[in-house]
Amino acid sequence: MGHRVRRLEDSLLATFFRGLLIVVPAYLSFLLVVKAMKAVGGLVQPVALVVPDSLPVQKVLSLLLLAAICLLVGFVVATPAGQLLHQRLERRLYDRIPGYSLFRSLFQQLLGTSEENVWKPAFFESDEGLLPAFIIEEFADGRFTVFVPSIPTPFAGAVFIVDASRVHPLDVPFTDAMKSVARWGSGSEEMVKAFESKHGPLRPRPLE
Repeated sequence: MGHRVRRLEDSLLATFFRGLLIVVPAYLSFLLVVKAMKAVGGLVQPVALVVPDSLPVQKVLSLLLLAAICLLVGFVVATPAGQLLHQRLERRLYDRIPGYSLFRSLFQQLLGTSEENVWKPAFFESDEGLLPAFIIEEFADGRFTVFVPSIPTPFAGAVFIVDASRVHPLDVPFTDAMKSVARWGSGSEEMVKAFESKHGPLRPRPLE
């Protein structure tokens, strides 16, 4: 029973993110994120009027409605016709939006469906130690663009272009690496073990 519930939760989460991957770029392409919330709020306003003003019912219902839309779109995209429509939208619209490809790769990593070398967990070797990082891009000459997140906010940080010798890819799930960052480094031991099982102990060297 517990296994079935877990599978249902994973399926709903994956469906939600598939829908989110469609809905969010659409909003960003027209710069209507805030306006969309107001528009949705207008739809639920009649319901909110019958509830005391002390409760933020309109905002809660707006968020729930948007979540329902994401789930619905996610279910549609999972169908053959929906996948075809999604591919056409990506080619003709979404891929032209700056940052969309990176955004798509991020959510594919969250879903565990990415085959790209983007947002891959890694250690960045600095002169102070090993820093949890994510590989964003690999150059033809072997250098890397890496994103080093801030603690405990995984989506804020700094970007570095460094030599390959200072980047150590980790064979760990993307979600585990994100959780470690969000938890102020808790869980980093598993990342270190994953590295040392392949490369052995590493002592960071000073920058030249």
